Amino acid sequence: MRVLGIDAGATKTVCLLADGEGHILAEARGAGANLAVDDELRVEKVLHGVIEEASRGTQEPPDAVCLGMAGVDRPEDGRLARTIMRRLGYRSRVLVVNDALLALVAAVDRAPGIVIVSGTGAIVYGSNAQGQAARSSGWGHLLDDEGSGYWIGVNALKAVMREADGRGPATDLTPRILAHFGVAAASDLVHVVYYRDLSRQEIAGLSALVQQSLDAGDDVAREILEAAASELLRSAGSVTARLGVAQAAISYVLAGGVFRGVPWLAQRLSERLAEIAPRASVVTLDVEPAVGAVRLATAEAEGTLVLPAYLP
Repeated sequence: MRVLGIDAGATKTVCLLADGEGHILAEARGAGANLAVDDELRVEKVLHGVIEEASRGTQEPPDAVCLGMAGVDRPEDGRLARTIMRRLGYRSRVLVVNDALLALVAAVDRAPGIVIVSGTGAIVYGSNAQGQAARSSGWGHLLDDEGSGYWIGVNALKAVMREADGRGPATDLTPRILAHFGVAAASDLVHVVYYRDLSRQEIAGLSALVQQSLDAGDDVAREILEAAASELLRSAGSVTARLGVAQAAISYVLAGGVFRGVPWLAQRLSERLAEIAPRASVVTLDVEPAVGAVRLATAEAEGTLVLPAYLP
């Protein structure tokens, strides 16, 4: 048996070829492929590239493919992703799921749990022992994604502008962000943000500077990260309550690049999750979410896959 597991995120796409025992035979990486912000042809090109690279040297098609993408529990996005996979030659046993499910399965397999994702975007997704699923946030940077790298980065930029206007306190973020972009004054950031067409990923990358300012004792940086922790906790609380697992010994999984680049946020969130689920444990995902895609694709090929169903 051969399966393909693909994690198509906003920042990068990872494709794993594995055998029936879950052993990784090949790996390929590409640019981000997010249907919410990238055009269809660009997404198709990225997926084609990583699949071709991971499958190089293999003669037989995979027994199943699992593709995880942001937002695909919206029917129109799921249909579009499947259309792309059909054009690439994959017409049967193609599973398309929300990428948050990949991260959860990569950490706890198919056991109950809740994953808190903070990367370029943010989402909280979970499932319980009854096979029910719930989610919160993850509706894109214009509608929410509070606690994401993008959200943290935007608030850092706003703090710099507020200081420059005299509307906010002095902050260590100002010299760090000006140096990061190679400009002399806060007003120069207008050109950087609007005329250079700064990407969401570049703004999300500023979250690491917020961690540096926090380490330097900056109160504004602390306020931004405290707010990020509170927003992620609020989403986790919503999912926990809807799944009815507040008193269960479940696992919370922290996933996404922000928890690596901003370790304070991971620590703070780990401390505060006990407020909503005192018996829960907190783990940080230490493998690629695409491992979860491999596990789901294997179950699909074996005919044993049962996906959690969203609560009404």
